[in-house]
Amino acid sequence: MSKNLLILDFGSQYTQLIARRVRELNVYCEIHPYNKIPENFNFHSVILSGSPSSVNQSKPPFPNLESINSSIPILGICYGAQYLVHKFKGKVISSNTREYGRANLSSIDSEDPLFNHVRLNSQVWMSHGDTINELGTNMISIASTKDVKNVAFRLKDRNLFGIQFHPEVFHSEDGLQIIKNFVIHISNCSPTWTPNSFVDTSVLNIKNTVKDQKVVLGLSGGVDSSVAALLLHKAIGENLHCIFVDNGLLRKNEYFDVIKQYKSLGLNINGVDSKEKFYRSLEGLTDPEEKRKAIGKTFIEVFDREANKIKNVDWLAQGTIYPDIIESVSVNGPSVTIKSHHNVGGLPVYMKLNIIEPLKSLFKDEVRRVGKSLKLPKQILNRHPFPGPGLAIRILGEVTSDKIEILQEVDHIFISGLKEDKLYDKVWQAGAIFLPIQSVGVMGDERTYENAVALRAVSSTDGMTADWCHLPYEFLAKISNRIINNVKGINRVTYDISSKPPATIEWE
Repeated sequence: MSKNLLILDFGSQYTQLIARRVRELNVYCEIHPYNKIPENFNFHSVILSGSPSSVNQSKPPFPNLESINSSIPILGICYGAQYLVHKFKGKVISSNTREYGRANLSSIDSEDPLFNHVRLNSQVWMSHGDTINELGTNMISIASTKDVKNVAFRLKDRNLFGIQFHPEVFHSEDGLQIIKNFVIHISNCSPTWTPNSFVDTSVLNIKNTVKDQKVVLGLSGGVDSSVAALLLHKAIGENLHCIFVDNGLLRKNEYFDVIKQYKSLGLNINGVDSKEKFYRSLEGLTDPEEKRKAIGKTFIEVFDREANKIKNVDWLAQGTIYPDIIESVSVNGPSVTIKSHHNVGGLPVYMKLNIIEPLKSLFKDEVRRVGKSLKLPKQILNRHPFPGPGLAIRILGEVTSDKIEILQEVDHIFISGLKEDKLYDKVWQAGAIFLPIQSVGVMGDERTYENAVALRAVSSTDGMTADWCHLPYEFLAKISNRIINNVKGINRVTYDISSKPPATIEWE
């Protein structure tokens, strides 16, 4: 039996990153809120995440560790470490020596298994105000920095550890080694979580769940829904019915290109042209959330109408991925920041069908690896993420068919240029934004007063954080020139150099 790992979330911005690092070691793990330790998940090791909270506040987030077998290895990170010290009667104080950012391990116990193959003076990433002043009963220090004595500790007679830095972030040089030491060598978790094993297990589960019943799936042309479709097709074949709705907000020629690709994969797919219905639903709307809701409502109406044309459908499949699930059951309850088009479970309530979500345990990069295992064509597998509401949220203000046509042309020139110059695969996500302003220009001997667009390209791993791409000036100059010369109505091109945070990837 595989040995799995449980991550208890105390609200840290880095919790998902811990899970991603564990899974890089091919070990399956799940994130659960600190106050909801699962009864139906067979785990053999626990990591306690960081938190913006303090153990000294009036009502700190404390888990019920008594419900966990005392022989199970535990690693506390940052707040998780401070909680363990507090639990074992140590002292955590608000220190004048706060550590944020880079620090170095000035001393380590190289004999301790947690620091096996970790270098002295290795850089680590700190992010804490409270600090451990006195260790708890039977605890010993196993690492320090020049400013923090008890930067890491363990319990003498048990595999219980705590570290005040964040090994999961890129800036901790030996962070992955520390996680590997805990997960593989101390906890003896099984490195069996691979794309191939996921495919085999998922296909078997789908067959056992769906049996000979029919499943309907809404395809978007993106990686998530495409991988979900291939998994389901591998399990149930023609009993999978795919619907691809053209909302008129896709990239240039995308509807026809994607339909062709899906049919070449043998998928049972029905394309639906509903452009005009979506355009009517967006008339007069300028608020981003109102636009999202109008698109979502219209999609449900169209999808439900088409799904009802298929007789005896029992299941609705969705390309929900793990970050969506985590967000919907976060420490503080469903997050108000979830955009309406990403709301988990929105369609099933409306359609009264059973739900199957074959990717709900995967992160975005894992979805791509599974897609590669399933031999999904590179044109889809390496496709940049694209927002559910499409170009509607890349047109600031009211959406019209004229603006969509202009933006499709601009976007096509930009994306085609990235591919032409072998830059596309170096970018996580790219696109163009139609700005709600006009500016003065000169074309030939005439002054113009036309529209401006912004180009956006970011690098990222999963979209949680992102940096703007430092595309070559020569490339940007070439693309700007092509856009202005070939797209009527545009006389100014800008480039967005904002990172996430503080900015988001999309403008709306």
